[in-house]
Amino acid sequence: MLVLGIETSCDETSVALVEDNVIVENLVYSQIEIHKVFGGVVPEIAAREHLKKLPILFVELLEKTNLRVEEIDGIAVTKGPGLIGALLVGVSFAKGLALRYNKPLVGVNHIEGHVFANYLVYPELKPPFIVLMVSGGHTLILKVERGEGFTMIGRSVDDAVGEAFDKIARLLGLGYPGGPEIDKIAKFGNPSAFHFPRPKLQDNDYDFSFSGLKTAVLYELQRLKKNLSGESEKLSDKIVADLAASAQEAMIDVLVYKVTKAARAHGIGKIVIAGGVAANSRLRERLKETSEFEFFLPPLNLCSDNAAMIARAGIELLKKGHTDDLKLEPEPNFFEMIKPNTLENT
Repeated sequence: MLVLGIETSCDETSVALVEDNVIVENLVYSQIEIHKVFGGVVPEIAAREHLKKLPILFVELLEKTNLRVEEIDGIAVTKGPGLIGALLVGVSFAKGLALRYNKPLVGVNHIEGHVFANYLVYPELKPPFIVLMVSGGHTLILKVERGEGFTMIGRSVDDAVGEAFDKIARLLGLGYPGGPEIDKIAKFGNPSAFHFPRPKLQDNDYDFSFSGLKTAVLYELQRLKKNLSGESEKLSDKIVADLAASAQEAMIDVLVYKVTKAARAHGIGKIVIAGGVAANSRLRERLKETSEFEFFLPPLNLCSDNAAMIARAGIELLKKGHTDDLKLEPEPNFFEMIKPNTLENT
């Protein structure tokens, strides 16, 4: 089955063609340079950029693959969660193609798309498995027992881990996006230099909280700056690297502890990592140190938002007979998209 994927949930515009587990082509246009000056994604600008770039990328995709739309078996598009304006661009474009070429249309949950990125490199992957979803918008622990759907057993009660990375990077005077910047500078720091809290580490659940860690970094910065001898002086690069490494280690300690605790409690030996923060080099190192479980991590180019993962999830849905009509509407809120019975009391 050859499926066209379309992804416009946030600040990446992407189109892809995927045939079963093989990526025929995956084009991604990132808006990072545009939003960098604002220190975060500006929703209206993101939507306008999608509107400009999506038709151009689609034409480029057909030219690079030498394929015609008539040869495609279906169209999969991110329906949410994400920025409503950005989602509308992708969904509207997909509906137009489906109508023009009379192709099956299916809306894909963006979170499930990230999970299916792993199927593109691990075709042998089969449920049951536990998912650690880590991104700028979500930090979730999911349980997948069958080939369809999931049960959410843990989530962040405030900032997602990627959001915490961005905020801490801003406090440290680093660039945007914060995750890659902290990952880079932390390699030169001592992760034990500062003891930051590990929020909810010992709580009897699988939830996360990172806002308190961000506040702890702020207070430590204020304390350190009071010791500077002159107003024009700033913290040394070594101290900033130590702060970055220590904050990163605190977050990763919690992530690794919670997801392995969840897998152990549910008697599941496979753990799938998904989302943009899955590209963090220290997280990947720590997971490899844990021999009790089998970990599945997507390659770096499939960690961030991309249309190949949406197409792969769409293939799964279309093979099972799931389709949407032209009434398909985007849903920006993840928790509005999931059914009550997919929440597990812990």
